[in-house]
Amino acid sequence: MEKKNSFMQTKPVFSLLLSMSVPMMLSMLIQSLYNIVDSIYVSRLGTDALTAVSLAYPLQNAILSAAVGIGVGISSAISIHLGAGNREKADRAATLGIALTLIHCIFFIIAGLTISEPFLKLFTDNPKILNDASIYTEIVLCLSFGSLFQIAFEKIFQGIGEMKITMYLLIAGCVVNIILDPILIFGLLGFPALGVAGAAIATDLSQLVSCVLSLRFLMKSEDACRVELSAIRLHRKMAGRIIRVGLPTGIQNMVISFSNVLVQASVNSYGAAAMAGFAAYMKIDGFNILPVSSISMAATTFVGQNYGAGRLDRVKRSVWVTLAIGVLYTLCTGAALLAGQDAILHLFTADEAVVTYGKLAMRWFCPFYFLLSILHGLAGAVRGTGASIPPMVVLLVSLCLFRVVWIQFLLPFFSGIEGVFILYPVSWGLGALLMILYAWKGKWMEYHT
Repeated sequence: MEKKNSFMQTKPVFSLLLSMSVPMMLSMLIQSLYNIVDSIYVSRLGTDALTAVSLAYPLQNAILSAAVGIGVGISSAISIHLGAGNREKADRAATLGIALTLIHCIFFIIAGLTISEPFLKLFTDNPKILNDASIYTEIVLCLSFGSLFQIAFEKIFQGIGEMKITMYLLIAGCVVNIILDPILIFGLLGFPALGVAGAAIATDLSQLVSCVLSLRFLMKSEDACRVELSAIRLHRKMAGRIIRVGLPTGIQNMVISFSNVLVQASVNSYGAAAMAGFAAYMKIDGFNILPVSSISMAATTFVGQNYGAGRLDRVKRSVWVTLAIGVLYTLCTGAALLAGQDAILHLFTADEAVVTYGKLAMRWFCPFYFLLSILHGLAGAVRGTGASIPPMVVLLVSLCLFRVVWIQFLLPFFSGIEGVFILYPVSWGLGALLMILYAWKGKWMEYHT
């Protein structure tokens, strides 16, 4: 571990950040396959089934977003303590993170099950869609402890700098998901056909496999942060640090998830084809959003360890490298998605009306993902120092408050659904501008000095 820490503080910034980012990007792309594979198989059940599954995502994402917030706090604490050479505190942060995740599991699963039915009724009164959406949501929530703990374990690995391990474990889960989906959805090999319920069960079981493998590795590890279940207890000071960094991120992610509910409601007002087309594209959206998040998290880990070691020169250099990697990636993938848009969308549906709406979304989203990469790249670097509140404020203003204002006051001036789609790149641009101003003028590198 000492050799690894030295690497983080001496290896050339570009090659190190790239070696950290690529496995994380691949991990995120693999993770996005969960939703894509589910959607492709579910779409074979009909447009109503695809719509039902898409309605479950906002509530599911809100719960997962809170887990990501806790994970960011865990990762930040681990990376800063390892950078300072304090292995004992890094181990304590990892073990404490599991305790906090358990508390999160109990609270949010109960809360999610309580509000799921009235939440879904906000979007549809179609009894078939509502029934399928309720079944999918309830199963996903009841078995979501695997997903929530897997997020915590991923963040522990990220705090250590072991990105490849996360990639291998997610590959294992993805393979399980791809195998189980057709078996449980359509009833192969003697299993009953479960429809959308089968998709939910397959996804949860596959993530549980990744979770169990991750825990086993962390319990057996000698080179990284070691997790001992018998040592799990709440340490007030360490818990306060994790919550102080992670809570703003969790709140930010949850509020943004619920602001997306307003966007979804606006899309739904244009009819079933618009709902299905937007839902189909949002699966593809993961090929840009998730890698952008992974680059941001790599920046958080790198900055945390170098900040903990007092290497502010490397912190500054990493900001430019992070921006370069993110912008280059999003420009390339955006162009590739636009080039293959017709073939990609036909994987989900043969309904040309649905495809038309999906292509329209792609044309407004794909050319502008580089703005999102700037926003999240800078936010990740700032969080690495423990300064999580400024990024939270910027993201809430740009991706939440601004979107609510747009929908309430500007959307009526547009005659078609383009008014909803345009909102995304405009809000990304606003967030990128605000984050650039803070990174330039703010005193985030002096946050704890």
